[in-house]
Amino acid sequence: MSSPRDRDRDGFDDGAGGQWQEPAHLGGDTPGGGEPGPAAPRPDGDRTDGPGDDRSGSQAWQPPGWDLPAVQPDRPAASGPPPSSPPPSTPPAQTPPPAPRDEPAWRPPEADQGQSDAPPREQAERPRRGLSGLFGGGRSRPSGDAGTGNRDAQPDPAAAEDPYGTQLWAQQFGWVLSDGTAPEDEPLGALVRSAPVRPGKEDQASRVVRGRGNGLDLVAFDIVSPVGRGFVSTHGVTAAPVLGAVPAFRLSPARMWRHGTGGMLQIPSPDPEFDRRWVLLAAEDGPQVRRIAEDPLVRQSLLGSDDGDEIWSAAGFVAAIRPDANRPQLIEHHARLLAAVVGALAAAA
Repeated sequence: MSSPRDRDRDGFDDGAGGQWQEPAHLGGDTPGGGEPGPAAPRPDGDRTDGPGDDRSGSQAWQPPGWDLPAVQPDRPAASGPPPSSPPPSTPPAQTPPPAPRDEPAWRPPEADQGQSDAPPREQAERPRRGLSGLFGGGRSRPSGDAGTGNRDAQPDPAAAEDPYGTQLWAQQFGWVLSDGTAPEDEPLGALVRSAPVRPGKEDQASRVVRGRGNGLDLVAFDIVSPVGRGFVSTHGVTAAPVLGAVPAFRLSPARMWRHGTGGMLQIPSPDPEFDRRWVLLAAEDGPQVRRIAEDPLVRQSLLGSDDGDEIWSAAGFVAAIRPDANRPQLIEHHARLLAAVVGALAAAA
């Protein structure tokens, strides 16, 4: 049991301990409604002098660095000494300086910027280099031609008639153009009718170009078929005229369906891989057609292709054909195949 002396010693007696109050760092008032007492000492030895020393208006103790730094406006500091203010209890956090509001746009150094002595108009009208290929380097074409990149030029109607630039490409190498109705184009009609693709009765040769490449005289043209009021290119043909008698033969990919051999004989080759992919048919067996199957350059050229062409002989020509219209790359491809086949025929003659 406690005695009155113990109560007087602990200060819990109503009469003797009437002046007791709750510690200031707990933020409470005296039970009797008196004024708050002095603030409790902080662990670091500092004391709170009064309500004005705490930003939040509370006398509760906070560890150093607990408060956020004061908000600083984005404006330059005024000249002169800053107004006197009580030192903060903790040093404010370092904040980066505000970025300038009106910053000029970045531009590369003058040394990095490409300079040109020609005005922009002249740069737009500079001619491109011509298409180069198997038959030699390309030549520049004037700025007035179609495809120079001049935005102010009007659409050229000839571009619609030459969608792949075959005629323009041929002109750069000095080839001669024709519409298929010239006197020298008359043999092409017989070549079209003998094609292994069985063209229609009204199909004809058009968009003819003549020139020389790979050591051969070449003629390239489209087989066109009438559709409505116009014509549509169905096949591209490149042919080389040959001198002397050439046996009738047909060299076709094995994956293509043949419309009938017409009594032609199949000529085997010494290469099983070649016989698996290609079929050589001839009207009669002989040293010339045997030479085609045995020539290593012919087999190498055909085995290196995509098996999409057919080669045949008729009307004094050796020709190669592929579906779709002619284009510069196709003419070059056919020229390589024809050079190998014509070379084999000449070696066996």
